[in-house]
Amino acid sequence: MSTTSERRKPATRTGGKEGNGFTAEEKAAVRARAREVKSAAEGESAVLAALAKMEPHDRKLGERLHAMIQRTAPSLTPKTWYGMPAYSNKDGKVVCYFRNATKFKERYAMFGFNDVAMLDDGNVWPVAFALKELTAADEARIAKLVKQAAG
Repeated sequence: MSTTSERRKPATRTGGKEGNGFTAEEKAAVRARAREVKSAAEGESAVLAALAKMEPHDRKLGERLHAMIQRTAPSLTPKTWYGMPAYSNKDGKVVCYFRNATKFKERYAMFGFNDVAMLDDGNVWPVAFALKELTAADEARIAKLVKQAAG
């Protein structure tokens, strides 16, 4: 039998960017996701509210992407995901999302796809794009992938 002194102590979570757990931005994203799960305010209004909170440059990118996704893939449902505008399929799974640059203090915004997007193309394919600006050609490229991802 083991004695109290021989018992193992529970593991302590370490990691994060500075070795001391999650960053403040990561904690905020987790809290936002918890609110989303508890809240019935999902959908268009939640996405528009998330966009309204963004810095002007990110908001402009997000609004253009939002409009393009609604035109290109009306079958995708807008919602927020970890506080970010996202678009889900009929099963409620997030297909694509927009992450503003200031969310995690990054130098560019990002538009990404989750694995349910099924964008498979050989052994390597894009699943995220860094966005500093959004030209008409860039928008057309992303729209083609969104359409494919929506099925």
